[in-house]
Amino acid sequence: MRGPDGQVRPHYAALAARLETLSPQELAERQRTLERFFLLQGITFTVYGAESSTERIIPTDLLPRIIAAKEWATIETGLTQRLRALNMFLADIYSEQQILMDGVVPRDLVLCAPSYRREMQNLYVPHGAYANVCGSDLIRQPDGAFAVLEDNLRVPSGVSYMLANREASKRVFPGTFRGAGVRPIDRYPDLLLSTLKSMAADWRPNPQVVVLTPGVYNSAYFEHAYLARLMGAPLVEGRDLVVHDNMVYMRTTTGLRRIDVIYRRVDDDFIDPLTFRRDSGLGAAGLFNAYRAGNVVICNAPGTGVADDKAVYAYVPEIIRYYLGEEPILPNIETYLCREPAQLSHVLANLDKLVVKAVGASGGYGMLVGPHSTRAEREAFADALKADPANYIAQPTIQLSTAPCLIDSAIEPRHVDLRPFILSGEKIVVTPGALTRVALRKGSLVVNSSQGGGSKDTWVLAEGKEVRA
Repeated sequence: MRGPDGQVRPHYAALAARLETLSPQELAERQRTLERFFLLQGITFTVYGAESSTERIIPTDLLPRIIAAKEWATIETGLTQRLRALNMFLADIYSEQQILMDGVVPRDLVLCAPSYRREMQNLYVPHGAYANVCGSDLIRQPDGAFAVLEDNLRVPSGVSYMLANREASKRVFPGTFRGAGVRPIDRYPDLLLSTLKSMAADWRPNPQVVVLTPGVYNSAYFEHAYLARLMGAPLVEGRDLVVHDNMVYMRTTTGLRRIDVIYRRVDDDFIDPLTFRRDSGLGAAGLFNAYRAGNVVICNAPGTGVADDKAVYAYVPEIIRYYLGEEPILPNIETYLCREPAQLSHVLANLDKLVVKAVGASGGYGMLVGPHSTRAEREAFADALKADPANYIAQPTIQLSTAPCLIDSAIEPRHVDLRPFILSGEKIVVTPGALTRVALRKGSLVVNSSQGGGSKDTWVLAEGKEVRA
């Protein structure tokens, strides 16, 4: 919100001026209004392993994060470039594997990755769009430029909180919002639906889309139901589906209805017990055979997770250069691959300074934040690294940028990151908004809601609409 000189940045001027007119009591009342909105809407998430009630209202901060139009233009172009290259990478490794033969990405890194699915080899994916919904996590570097911390291409979540935060933000700062020239995000459900339909439009004039959820006990069930409702698409579980003659149908009160596109929010392992995990009750038997036969489209495509593997992440700049012949617009964070003996030695010698992550983990689990860890935690992680070095990467501890947050009726800085959402089907569309995740604990760098983080609305300003007092 403020520059190094302490002056308010131009695009924050109107919000800063409005905050100066509000007392701590008025700010606290607006925060309560926001929380009541989330409570009445049933906007929750689930924490696995919590001792108390696992379903909670997601902590949401009152003050929006504001991004100027020029900055967003760079983000939009960079994310489009990145997803184009990653879709081309997936199409290649599941067909000719030219990038592996050319030695740009190590063959064993891809083919031995837990998320690589041999069953996807040589299968047709419409438009080459393997990752139809992508949520890349960005951070602001000390020089002010954005960089990609990680990509989320499997079943990325959080977009419902982005939409809900916007609705709440309009209620607590209505005048400031109206005058700010904030780009709208309320078309996201329509864009998602049209993206999903475009995946089957070549062979069905009006494809039937469904949202496949693991059920009410999943941490993101609210989001599954929310998006299904906004798209006007049925929300189904595996038990609602039946596969007959390689066609997928859903059970309805009027009989079976054919399904053309499945927006799945179920991990690869669980979508079909005949092909993947035999003990899964979350998917439908025969679903993958129907997909292989070309009678249904699964979005995101199975096997997409290999492209957001944290070890493959280190090669994304080279992947962009290889397929597009362009320099990456959004850089990566420096990454050490523990599978390399020299880099493993460096990581082991500097565990107190680095962040170590398991390559296939997500949600803030399976990681060590070196500067905030205990000696016992570092020793345990060192043993895990030595036992299975290929399963880990390490990065320098990034001092995330901060944004103003309302903490106990006072405005204080808290660390944030940014998760924009990109849709890929017949074309690639970057939603002009994002989920800003906040580390609400003072000094914390962990922004995941499952680890004590929260979120806030993100205002992307339209061109020529810098917010001024």
